[in-house]
Amino acid sequence: MKFFYLLVISSILSQPLFAQYGPVRQSPYETSWVDGAISAAGVGLSYWGLRLMMKKKAVTEEELQWMDANPEAARADIPFFDRWAIDFYVPEARANQISDIPFYASFGLPFLFLADERTRSDAGQIGLLYLETMAITGALFAQVNGRVNRKRPNVYSPEASMEIRRDDKSQNSFYGGHITATAAATFFTAKVFNDYFPDSPAKPYVWAGAAAVPALVGYYRMRAGKHFLSDNLIGYAIGAGVGILVPHLHKEVENLSLSPGQTLQGASTIRFRYRF
Repeated sequence: MKFFYLLVISSILSQPLFAQYGPVRQSPYETSWVDGAISAAGVGLSYWGLRLMMKKKAVTEEELQWMDANPEAARADIPFFDRWAIDFYVPEARANQISDIPFYASFGLPFLFLADERTRSDAGQIGLLYLETMAITGALFAQVNGRVNRKRPNVYSPEASMEIRRDDKSQNSFYGGHITATAAATFFTAKVFNDYFPDSPAKPYVWAGAAAVPALVGYYRMRAGKHFLSDNLIGYAIGAGVGILVPHLHKEVENLSLSPGQTLQGASTIRFRYRF
């Protein structure tokens, strides 16, 4: 997940690369300086959360010895609908490496919009919305994960090596970061495609792909013993929700919009507006 934070930060530095060129924009979105501020705040919160995650203590050898001696008692602390994930873990499989392939690939999906003239002319705006999406996603994940200790499924498995079970990320199970970031990227791409090309016959396939890729990541993360089902379901929902809502709330044609505002005391605020 460190790559994810590097991606968000590097996206800020590379924003000038999303130059506006080509025909006059007819973007379905409306953006402002608030989006840059939200993105910057998201990156800051992500970094803060990452620091919290790095300070979390690994599972001790004494804990592992107790878990191995009392497997039923150890599993009793896990909700019944998640316990099967322990046995789903396959130590010798390369599931962890396989999950990284669609995970990393998903980050490049929005760059496909550079291939079309209309979306290419709005590359700067789409890039800003993508940055905001990933910054919010990263902030939510890092802040929650940095504060919640939940052992990964492979920690409970005596078949896993001691190195894996005592890894410094062994208590980062809740919630799934890989599936969250992947869902944010894929559903953002599908939503932008939907808004720019509402009559395209490819829409069902784009949405199906957006749903399938993070599900595949989640499957292999569970196979690798990294997350329980509930970790993935929550991460999937959050990632998909942010990926859809960020561009949706910026649609000019929608009744709900986000814009800068001020309090009576002159302080800057973010204002949500609904037009009836």
